[in-house]
Amino acid sequence: MNVNAVMENGTAYNDSHLLAYPVEYIAGIDLYNAGEFHAAHDAWEERWMGEVGPDEKLFLQAMIQSAVAFHHLQINRPGAARQMYLRAQEKFERLGKDMFMSLDIADYLNQLHRALSWLLSVADPRELTPPAITPPTIKLVDEVGEFD
Repeated sequence: MNVNAVMENGTAYNDSHLLAYPVEYIAGIDLYNAGEFHAAHDAWEERWMGEVGPDEKLFLQAMIQSAVAFHHLQINRPGAARQMYLRAQEKFERLGKDMFMSLDIADYLNQLHRALSWLLSVADPRELTPPAITPPTIKLVDEVGEFD
């Protein structure tokens, strides 16, 4: 991704995103970036349960599952976190897009991997002492991207 394409003012999105995207998507971003993973899940799920196209539905499901992975870590359920992490990865792969709703998916997946790959290092992640992790920061690229 072109680093210059990411907003430089430190915000997760711009006014164009507010006009183009559903309020639930934007609200979920704010909640996720604040570490309110269960609430982000709820915001995205509200949109996901409505009338949305197949790509947006798959994308939102991947976002929901990635948020739920971090929620499970917050409540000390690393096995469930691993399941959600793997499911989110699979959904992003099925989506097959580099960018969707202005999210650089490769960058997001790289951040997700850095935060959660330790869950895959043993057969049962409950055997591990969880390391200090930094969840991904969702920061949309300037251009308003496609969604269905």
